[in-house]
Amino acid sequence: MVTIRRSRTDDGDRVVEIWRGAVDATHDFLSPEDRLAIEELVCGFLPQAPLWLAVDADDHPLAFMLIDDGHMEALFVDPECRGTGVGAALVRHGLALHPHMTTDVNEQNGQAVGFYKKMGFTATGRSPLDGQGRPYPLLHLKHGE
Repeated sequence: MVTIRRSRTDDGDRVVEIWRGAVDATHDFLSPEDRLAIEELVCGFLPQAPLWLAVDADDHPLAFMLIDDGHMEALFVDPECRGTGVGAALVRHGLALHPHMTTDVNEQNGQAVGFYKKMGFTATGRSPLDGQGRPYPLLHLKHGE
């Protein structure tokens, strides 16, 4: 059974651990230098960010989502939990709050692109660079239109 709850300060180490595992499992297109630079940024803000967590019956975080003003900034699932519906549960929670939620996804992350399409998101545009100006194209997605 999965429950969705807000993050707490004591979840910080675990959410960084989830991020690391998820990125290592799905972002093989990142250069080692970019991977380290991104991790440094993530470690600086993620533990304090207002996240939604999917937790198991023991309140152990399995995945997290960050939404800012109807835009899903992040969705990361522990690699051990991929394909179990945990990520979909978080997205459904986000859509209940923001029915026309938007997100960006790395075009090179084919599994994530397929997941979002399956969840009902459609492409509204594309950027050749990521949010930090790195050469990792983003697809801009929106739900419900």
